[in-house]
Amino acid sequence: MSYEGAEEELGREEILEIARKIIREGPGPICNHCLGRQFAKVYSGISNERRGEILREILGPGVGAEGEEGGMEGGGGKCWVCNGLFTELNKWVRLALKKLECYECNTFLVGTKVSGMLIENEELLWEIAGALFAEPLKAELNREVGKRIEEETGKRVDFDTPEVVVILNLWEGDVELQVNPVFIYGRYRKYKRGIPQTRWFCRECHGEGCPHCNFTGKMYPESVEELIKASILDLFGARDMILHGCGREDIDARMLGSGRPFVAELKEPRRRRVDLQTVEKRVNEANRAKVEVCGLRYVRRGAVAQLKSANAKKTYRMRVELSKGVPEADLRRAVKELAGAMIEQRTPSRVLHRRADLIRYRRIYNCKLLDWHIRECELEVKSDGGLYVKELISGDGGRTRPNFSDLLGRGIEARVKELDVIDVDLSCELDM
Repeated sequence: MSYEGAEEELGREEILEIARKIIREGPGPICNHCLGRQFAKVYSGISNERRGEILREILGPGVGAEGEEGGMEGGGGKCWVCNGLFTELNKWVRLALKKLECYECNTFLVGTKVSGMLIENEELLWEIAGALFAEPLKAELNREVGKRIEEETGKRVDFDTPEVVVILNLWEGDVELQVNPVFIYGRYRKYKRGIPQTRWFCRECHGEGCPHCNFTGKMYPESVEELIKASILDLFGARDMILHGCGREDIDARMLGSGRPFVAELKEPRRRRVDLQTVEKRVNEANRAKVEVCGLRYVRRGAVAQLKSANAKKTYRMRVELSKGVPEADLRRAVKELAGAMIEQRTPSRVLHRRADLIRYRRIYNCKLLDWHIRECELEVKSDGGLYVKELISGDGGRTRPNFSDLLGRGIEARVKELDVIDVDLSCELDM
């Protein structure tokens, strides 16, 4: 055996003395896995089982060779530490392979829920031998089962982002799978007003169902999230789907132009590599004149946080209703004053019931007058994300300043009649 940096802390004779103590003072026979594991951080390049074998060979007959006093009794005894767990590795591998048959994956990781008895046994062993150079039982079990699964399936262990985590539940004597989500980035367009981005629970019953929501549990019958989910859930064999959007448009607004960036998180998918052109076609054919998706691609989990924190500029097109007739010159003057302005905006009164009452500052990058009539005009506004654009027009009783109504002057009140989002300029590349 070779030493790796620990020889200065623990010499050969000290190692043998500790091994001799483990074998003699333990309450029963101990297997080579559990013996060798106590020196996992001292000797490198060999398995714990082989470490145990070598230690027994050096200690010689009468001091714990398997089948002798202090070793494994006559072929029939179980290791007092692991209770014979390492003689059942193939059973755990078979259970894991049976569960994995139902799921498509290339990478995995093995974890263990250790029973109370094994925890107590390991703690007792560490009282006898010390734990400074030992490896935990579950670390060895994870590694040994993982190696066998790799050999059987060709899948590979991934410690950072495994597609599936195989959990050996020693309490229940069974294997559980933690199937990690699939994440798909894309953009959606919403062509129909009156559809929220995600499911909107009823304010009265909070999703339970009541007369107010016609026992649906929802304020609106459908959402962008639900329409996409209904179209693709079966393609992935997933349990559920969550839509993470880069901001959200008002329910009565359309999302046109480039579309709004989103990440769809598919929970517990049985299939992970579905052709995304097929997915896109399925969604678009099922939701004509309502919702359309484009630019779908697979991304990593980190894309969700990136999307949520992205500083995305938004471009809006809106039809504005005026309380009085306004000359074109006054409209152009007000539009010019808004272009480039820094807006001080207090949380709008219409969302105070669900948003903190804060003051936000958002810049207007461009403002154009597209069309006008005596008491109506069409505007295009590009601004920082997070601007409440309806209040930019109305002023919201002075909570947004400057605002279009005040800039028009003469007591004229302006309000947004129709609103479309026509571009969401995402400033970052998402984690692939």
